[in-house]
Amino acid sequence: MDIKFIIHYSFHFILPAIIAYFFFKNHWKKVYLIFIAAMLIDLDHLLATPIFEENRCSINFHPLHSYIIVGVYFMLFAIKKTRIIGLALLLHILADTIDCLL
Repeated sequence: MDIKFIIHYSFHFILPAIIAYFFFKNHWKKVYLIFIAAMLIDLDHLLATPIFEENRCSINFHPLHSYIIVGVYFMLFAIKKTRIIGLALLLHILADTIDCLL
């Protein structure tokens, strides 16, 4: 297992758990499930050929990882009713961005 793999999946699973627990104590399990559900945006990888390429950067390559859609995620984060969903999606994009930088 390489460091890139550990960092990437820590940002997808461990960081969301920490954020959910410390910032949403009363509903941390529900918030964590929302954070995990945000990984569904990776379904857009199915549109690529090949579906998986280890060194390909997802950001601005896949439709749900495009700059325009990331702007939508920021708007979701700005609205109180959709803030947790927006945060979940932005955390996912952050994990993928870090992956691109490594």
